[in-house]
Amino acid sequence: MNFLTRLAQPAPILLDGATGTELHRRGVDTGLPLWSANALLDEQSRQILKRIHLDYLEAGAEILTANTFRTHRRALAKSGNADLALELTRRAVDVAREAIREFDSPDPRFVAGSISTLEDCYQPALVPPDDELRAEHGERVQHLIECGVDLILIETMNSIREAAIAAKLATITGTPVIVSFVCDPMGNILSGESLSDAARELLPLGIAAIGVNCGPTPYLAAPLEELQAACPPAFPLIAYGNIGYADEAVGWVNTDAEAPAAYCRHAAHWPAKIIGGCCGTTPAHIFELKAHL
Repeated sequence: MNFLTRLAQPAPILLDGATGTELHRRGVDTGLPLWSANALLDEQSRQILKRIHLDYLEAGAEILTANTFRTHRRALAKSGNADLALELTRRAVDVAREAIREFDSPDPRFVAGSISTLEDCYQPALVPPDDELRAEHGERVQHLIECGVDLILIETMNSIREAAIAAKLATITGTPVIVSFVCDPMGNILSGESLSDAARELLPLGIAAIGVNCGPTPYLAAPLEELQAACPPAFPLIAYGNIGYADEAVGWVNTDAEAPAAYCRHAAHWPAKIIGGCCGTTPAHIFELKAHL
C-alpha cells in the first residue's frame, strides 16, 4: 500500500512525535546550528535516533519523519559541513528505514522526508529571495527523492512564498507532498498571511494535505478550523503541536506543559486526518493519541 492509498482510507493517520527534543532528552548533543542533525554524525547517536524511531512505531505511529530537518546545505554550511547534505540526508532516511524493518509490522509504515525553512522557522523576515529558494529547495527535494522517501513533509513554514516554491518543486516529482505552517497566537502564519490564502495558493499545486505544526497545542484548533473552511470537504488536514519553547543555546527547552493526556484532550478537537506531535512531545504522547483517537 502506498501513502496516498492509505490517506484515502477513512481512519486517522498517526504521525510520530518530536525528534530533536527527544534526542536532547536522551543525551545527544542538539546544539545549534546543526540541532537534530548532530545525531547523524556518529554511530552511537544514530543508534539512539533509531531507538527513538522504534519507540514511535511501537507507540502506534504510521509515519516516521526522517531526521532531515537540518540536513540541507545552507544549515550545514554554518558548521562547515555543507558538502555533507546528501550524505546526511541519506543517513537520516536509512535510519528510519532500518527502524521500520526491525519493527516488522504487517501493516505499512511510511517515511516522510522533512523540509524546513532555509532560515530560522520563527523569523519570516529572513526568508531568502525566490531564486535562492528555488535552487536550494530544489536540491533538498532531489536529495529526498534520491534517498527514497514515501512522502515529503514541508513543515514549520512561516510564509506562503517559501512554502509554495518548495511545494511546486516537490509535487512535480509525483511524490505525495504535505505542507504545514507555524502560526502566531492569533492563527495567522508568522508572516502575517492567512491560512485561507495559503490554502488557495497551495491546493491547486496538487498537495496531499495541509495543516499547522510547531505552535502551542491549545492554539491549534482555531487555525485548523480556518483551513477546514478554506479547503474542499474532506480534504486532509495535518496537525502536530509543541509543548515547550525555542532556546538559542540548545535549540529547544521542554517544559512538559502538556502531559500526554492533556495533549490528547486538545487533539480530540482538531479536525485533522493526520495527527502527531511536534517539539517536546514523546512516544508517550503518540501512545496516548493511539489509545484515544
